[in-house]
Amino acid sequence: MENAIRFYQAGGPDVMHWEEVQVGEPGPGEALVRHVAVGLNFADTYFRTGLYPAALPNGLGVEGAGIVEAVGPGVANVAVGDRVAYTGSPLGAYSTARVMPAAPLLRVPEGIELDTAAAMIMRGMTTAYLLRRIYPALKAGDTVLLHAAAGGVGLIFLQWAKLLGVKVIGTVSNEAKAEIARAHGCDHIVYYGREDVAKRVREITGGEGVPVVYDSVGKDTFAGSLDSLKRRGLLVCFGTSSGPIPPIDAMQLAIKGSLFVTRPALADYMADPTERAELAGELFGHVAAGRIKIEVNQRYALKDAVQAHKDLEGRKTTGSSIFVV
Repeated sequence: MENAIRFYQAGGPDVMHWEEVQVGEPGPGEALVRHVAVGLNFADTYFRTGLYPAALPNGLGVEGAGIVEAVGPGVANVAVGDRVAYTGSPLGAYSTARVMPAAPLLRVPEGIELDTAAAMIMRGMTTAYLLRRIYPALKAGDTVLLHAAAGGVGLIFLQWAKLLGVKVIGTVSNEAKAEIARAHGCDHIVYYGREDVAKRVREITGGEGVPVVYDSVGKDTFAGSLDSLKRRGLLVCFGTSSGPIPPIDAMQLAIKGSLFVTRPALADYMADPTERAELAGELFGHVAAGRIKIEVNQRYALKDAVQAHKDLEGRKTTGSSIFVV
């Protein structure tokens, strides 16, 4: 028998249960993956709380890495024995092994450990589309604002931005996280909660503001993010760790400088196999060459998912977190 985390109702961390489960044989287009490590992401809490709808009962987790143990008919992108990683639906990564669609599986290059792969796929692919797709006009010398700069996406983003010659104003909550962000290339630190973020951004940019704000915090930072943009700037709302953003008043976007707002989803930047391969190839290339370092700062046993979620929601984590299977 295998084991998995399951939940039967939406709610706090205690709704999760460690259970024995049966894993069958893969059908057409499917693969059986035995996990070595599983990623812990803030998006997991959205499914657990019901912010993101999920049919119940269900498993949790959208990111993992392991070994392919069997494939079903019609599978050509991976083979038995391949080292693979993935991110995306369906839920169920919090498990020792699972049968899942084979299409999202990415072969992990030699030189990248599977625990590293589990910590980087969702965060790394998110960073890839943020920096390489969502604002094509971004160029060397530009300055952007990044919230939660010491988080899992933040630390990858800072390193990748440095490779592109992009300067980053990063927000953090305390001095310890500020030091982590600086060590990964953050050019300017702003402490949200005790500083006026928009005012500081204007001071740093000579009153102009930034062309892009990357905001994974949501409700608490939304207003300040808008006020940090230059004329015709873009606010990228790619997460809601403090809660959903408020309803958008379109006229305020005009008044504040003909601003743009987008709420992207990683799935839409991975749906096309060619684009997915291009973004993954660039990400894997940087990591394998050591240009981007993936730091796993928290490791949990899979059965300790309740404590892991409490730590995550309590902002006690930095960088990437994984479950070791």
